[in-house]
Amino acid sequence: MARILAIDYGLKRTGIAVTDPLQIIASGLTTIDSGQLIPFLKDYFAKEEVEKIIIGLPKNWDESDTHATPLVVKAIKQIRKHFPNMPLETVDERYTSKMAKDAMLEMGLKKMQRRNKALVDEIAATIMLQEYLGR
Repeated sequence: MARILAIDYGLKRTGIAVTDPLQIIASGLTTIDSGQLIPFLKDYFAKEEVEKIIIGLPKNWDESDTHATPLVVKAIKQIRKHFPNMPLETVDERYTSKMAKDAMLEMGLKKMQRRNKALVDEIAATIMLQEYLGR
């Protein structure tokens, strides 16, 4: 089986998580500069077999767009342009960053570690992917 890759796309940084090849466990992979997403994906797909991308689509509780929704929609268009045969699915990402911060607190990370926004983005992508697998 191939992996599923999750993207928590942001203005500056993008958190990336992947499943194991059996699609049982989600693990944080990395955080990259958002402008490097397409080159990163090209490199990763050359090394690993990926069957699907999921990307968090930011929405408000009333289902209206947030300030970040147009950014993510633009990223989705770029991904589809460069990887037209790769299935891509949007998932709800509400509260994943808050859940990531809470998880960091529960893991006992020190205050300075919890301020690491790159780590928050990577953990948020992992949470999003694990929830997707749980469906």
